[in-house]
Amino acid sequence: MSIQSHLQELKRRHAALDQEIARELASPAKDSVRVAELKRRKLVLKDEMNRLGESSTIH
Repeated sequence: MSIQSHLQELKRRHAALDQEIARELASPAKDSVRVAELKRRKLVLKDEMNRLGESSTIH
């Protein structure tokens, strides 16, 4: 898998988590622990995207 295709997959997963967070927050019985976990996973993806973006500009 190329860096670009990996970045695209990470962006897709990041957007999916964003939608999942929005759905959870809109729910009347929202679970704040679940929202926190989803946000943490989203941040991990963002960090990985940034690292890959930096490494692709170096090479």
